[in-house]
Amino acid sequence: MFDIGFWELILISVVGLVVLGPERLPHAIRSVSRFVGAAKTMANNVKDEISHELKVQELQDNLRKAEQMGMEDLSPELQSSVDQLKQAAHDVQRPYTKGQGQSEGERDDQVVTVQSPDDLKPSSESDVVGDTSPLANNKKAK
Repeated sequence: MFDIGFWELILISVVGLVVLGPERLPHAIRSVSRFVGAAKTMANNVKDEISHELKVQELQDNLRKAEQMGMEDLSPELQSSVDQLKQAAHDVQRPYTKGQGQSEGERDDQVVTVQSPDDLKPSSESDVVGDTSPLANNKKAK
């Protein structure tokens, strides 16, 4: 990054030792290293955001090209971009389409209101569906 060699580092450390002294030098080194680490992290975050935005822009450009070509006879690059966008749109809509498939009555049946801890206890032995102990699961698996 700065193209500093071994002898330059030795010179900087000797000057730092003379100027700051042995008591304040470790604290100064820690402060500088924190600053450099924070600067690297910030630079990496900016670089990642820019690359993400460029990818989004490229997908939008490819979609515009595909629309202009009438979505027919697309190049493999454009077709993959269109497929990625379709998959993303499908993934976004998936949670909302699950709830629309049920009628209002079915949704009301699934809602249970608990007013006290006693409501959570099964009222009889028939309410318990099965044995959920780990040993029972192992027996079923064998």
